[in-house]
Amino acid sequence: MRFIKFLIIFFVFLGVIGYGAYHYGTKFVSNKLVETVSTELENSGEIDEIKNTIERDPELKAFMEEAKTADSSKLPFTTKEDATKVLIQKVGVSELNNIREKVQDGSMTKEEVLQEVQGKLTDEEIMALKVIVYKELYK
Repeated sequence: MRFIKFLIIFFVFLGVIGYGAYHYGTKFVSNKLVETVSTELENSGEIDEIKNTIERDPELKAFMEEAKTADSSKLPFTTKEDATKVLIQKVGVSELNNIREKVQDGSMTKEEVLQEVQGKLTDEEIMALKVIVYKELYK
């Protein structure tokens, strides 16, 4: 009987530690990722290149224009950190990295990226991402 109590307590303790590691680990990774990407984009000057790409592509421009009129109070998240956490949870770090590599190689089009992301996120989450990107680009 003691052994069973010990096992139950051990597994409950292990579950609590696992949940805490997942919760805080995801938060830590998302914060670190946002910090790294933001710094990298600002230092390399790629933000201007991204703005120019959006301005030249009417489809991307229309996609981003929706963010201007969005009601921020109805969005599921409003910060970069929360957005990163949702992306990591719903899409996954490895899948995000695969998408990034395919886009850089030119083997994935913007339509394929949108289709991939839209299949895993809700319309509200996608709108929240648009708003965050719009604010970051045009702040």
